[in-house]
Amino acid sequence: MSRVLIVDDERNLRVTLAEILEQHGYEVKEAENSTQALVAIERQQPDLVFCDWKMNGGGGEELLRALRSQQEHRDIPVIIMTAYGTSGNTIQAIQLGAYDFIAKPLDIDEIVATTHRALEHARLQAEVKDLRGRLQSSSAPRQEEIVGSSRPMLDVFKDIGRVAASDTTVLIQGESGTGKELIARSIHRNSSRRTGPFIVINCAAIPAELLESELFGHERGAFTGDASRNAGKFEAANGGTVFLDEIGDLPLSLQPKLLRVLQEQTFERLGSNEVLRSDFRVIAATNCDLAELMREQHFRQDLYYRLSAFTIHLPPLRDRRSDIVPLAEHFRELCAKKNRVPVAHFSEEALLRLQQYSYPGNVRELEHIVERALLHAQGRVILPEHLLFEEQIGNTNTQFMDVLAKLPLHESVAEWEKFRIAKALEETGGNKAEAARRLGIHRRLLYEKLKTLGMESSEPGERNGEDHADAIGSN
Repeated sequence: MSRVLIVDDERNLRVTLAEILEQHGYEVKEAENSTQALVAIERQQPDLVFCDWKMNGGGGEELLRALRSQQEHRDIPVIIMTAYGTSGNTIQAIQLGAYDFIAKPLDIDEIVATTHRALEHARLQAEVKDLRGRLQSSSAPRQEEIVGSSRPMLDVFKDIGRVAASDTTVLIQGESGTGKELIARSIHRNSSRRTGPFIVINCAAIPAELLESELFGHERGAFTGDASRNAGKFEAANGGTVFLDEIGDLPLSLQPKLLRVLQEQTFERLGSNEVLRSDFRVIAATNCDLAELMREQHFRQDLYYRLSAFTIHLPPLRDRRSDIVPLAEHFRELCAKKNRVPVAHFSEEALLRLQQYSYPGNVRELEHIVERALLHAQGRVILPEHLLFEEQIGNTNTQFMDVLAKLPLHESVAEWEKFRIAKALEETGGNKAEAARRLGIHRRLLYEKLKTLGMESSEPGERNGEDHADAIGSN
């Protein structure tokens, strides 16, 4: 009979959970905090521990740290329970060696299934290895936090915790606007490379003829009229992380060169035969079906296998609807501060409408909806009529123009520019060069507009990936 230890300072929860586990044939012991738990573990050697994350007298963090410092107990699987399912807590728990992380209120079926998996995992001696590296700093900028406590997002947080401390190449897959760059930055922040640079290259935003130079650099005279040597992004990323966004758009001609970099971490600048070496980790992201691209011979199979050593699938917002309201509240505060407007609160009807929408543009679209609503509400309560969804805008141009007409001239012009640019980027899958062509403006002007309108915070070639608004949310 397997022995389970329940550690929680709420007696009613301990009793209820014990009854559930005993009904399924487990022997159960209880403790009120991590101090008592360590004594019980020493005496009774449980096969599995359920532990609350926050408790008086020591919680899950203290227990995990203590167990992982003791060779004889470090392989006991620990399942963390909490009502505070934030990304930081989840990543921290997994990095400290927790087997799993479940949110309160507890689901009976989930408890039973997780218990079985954890005990089977221990019996097969395949316990998740301890992950090294310092934990995410609590002082990280608020916009860098990943907002979400749904089951799909908890799985993503656990994946981050498992892979962050290694140097494994990671492939992040997800629809446009789901926050792939934010996940990549979280992996970087939780790795041993956190003090090194985080270099972003959007493979779809840079013309093919310039992308090779951006990646590898070039010598003086490599291009007509170029009188200086330029280091590439791989060279600049020494000691840090390179994030290759929209990797599915990498030109086929450059794919063998990238494969060599991944295999050997050596390369040459354009116009030079000198072999350079740089120590960096690669994280790639795509909203494309790479399997389909391989079948069409637009993407190399060997490169795919090298990039996908560890894959994280980022769920669309429609598959984690319980995160919509927390994200909306978060963006409400961020956008109010950014636009220097009063913080308006959502009405119940507005929140219900937000939860019912399908969000084809994912989290990026949600932020834009919230930002527009704040401007329309002007400090008053946000009502359903303030929520202008992309589908509505496409079908009700007259209503949209009426709303714009009520704004001051400079605000209405800015909102119209935001709408046109966002629509062009959505239609081109985030390809800024193509979006600029559709808008009839120079690509450099588009970059300037994105920055001026608060839709992008980078310069070309430096940070052309998804901004924090695309992301899952921010801390």
